[in-house]
Amino acid sequence: MLARWANFYVIVGSSAGALTGLQFVVIALIAQSGGATSRREIRAFGTPTVIHFCAALLISVVMNIPWAAAWHLAALLGALAVVGLIYSLTVIVHARKSTGYQPDAEDWFWYAALPVLAYIALVVAAILTWLLAASSLLLIASVSVWFLLMGIRNSWDTVTYIALGRQRSGERVE
Repeated sequence: MLARWANFYVIVGSSAGALTGLQFVVIALIAQSGGATSRREIRAFGTPTVIHFCAALLISVVMNIPWAAAWHLAALLGALAVVGLIYSLTVIVHARKSTGYQPDAEDWFWYAALPVLAYIALVVAAILTWLLAASSLLLIASVSVWFLLMGIRNSWDTVTYIALGRQRSGERVE
């Protein structure tokens, strides 16, 4: 069953890898912007975006492994989901303690709520993989795209935030 999904995961995984590089460019822009950015803000808003891309990439890799049994795949997806969920909760703590930037409702949705929901969906997918492997494939694919889209949106949010911050400070934005 997984062989039919190989091209999908090659596309998602390749995109996630390339976009991870883009996020490094975003972080370089933050460093060059001269704005006051704390380590906590990077942990709350920059690093999670890289983690979203890496989650999509990791799911793509995992889904291309020739598994001997579905429960092996389920166990690995479940472990990834639990680790990701714990990480997402630490991101929320960092965002709450951020002093340089106070997230608005939209940021809480994209940086906190959606990742938690994505990892919960991955837990559900792992359970479905254990019980009904074929039924889980669409959910796993959806979660991998979900991570990709969160990363894209959050990268864009960061770039526009920097650009608007420069505009307000009087720098010319080209």
